[in-house]
Amino acid sequence: MNGLVDAALANPWSTLDRLLDGPLHPGGTDATAALLDRADVGSDTRVLDVGCGAGEALAVARERGADAVGVDPSPDAAGTIRGDATALPIRESSVDVLLAECVLCLTDLPAALGEARRVLVDGGRLAVSEVVVDGGGPAVPERVAEALCLSGARSRDRLRSAITGAGFAVRTMTDHHDDLLAMRDRVTDRVDYEGLLGLMGERGQRALDAIETLETAVEAGEVSYVSVVADAPQ
Repeated sequence: MNGLVDAALANPWSTLDRLLDGPLHPGGTDATAALLDRADVGSDTRVLDVGCGAGEALAVARERGADAVGVDPSPDAAGTIRGDATALPIRESSVDVLLAECVLCLTDLPAALGEARRVLVDGGRLAVSEVVVDGGGPAVPERVAEALCLSGARSRDRLRSAITGAGFAVRTMTDHHDDLLAMRDRVTDRVDYEGLLGLMGERGQRALDAIETLETAVEAGEVSYVSVVADAPQ
């Protein structure tokens, strides 16, 4: 049983993929489509999806006629190349829209935003979504925080400041707390974690305590999820 928990924490994205059957971020493809709408992605828009994973967002962009390419450390989707958000293998000023969903919290944010600015054309658009926290965030074990993108999470104000500090003008910032709650409900409906962790003794109880702390923070809005569209300088 301990081995199952360790495996889940070691590769949380694979675990979530099996549980959710879709994009590994709140709101799924509907949220992606809405974000692309706000970033004016249409026919022939050159889109770069950073951290594209299995390529669900690429499919959404291509369905509307966009010229979409993905970058991922472990590419496994068509039209995807190997790369990192902080060192994109893309020419300068060659992208109209850079999309990054639930990715920047895992990177060096200033470096990633600098790369975004480099590859975007003048007047291009940055379209990102991220976990955000108020205050210091919930007190959960480090491995849990890392697995759920909390270790790199920032407040809304800090995220906005980082984006504007990189030279972008924030067009919109939208809260998706309801989508985060719905994603939590989908996971808890499919996994009896109380029953599973209850078999693990003291270690299981610590994990249950961490889950309860996290759920309380999510319910209170101390942990949420936002999307931002920002314009590169003309």
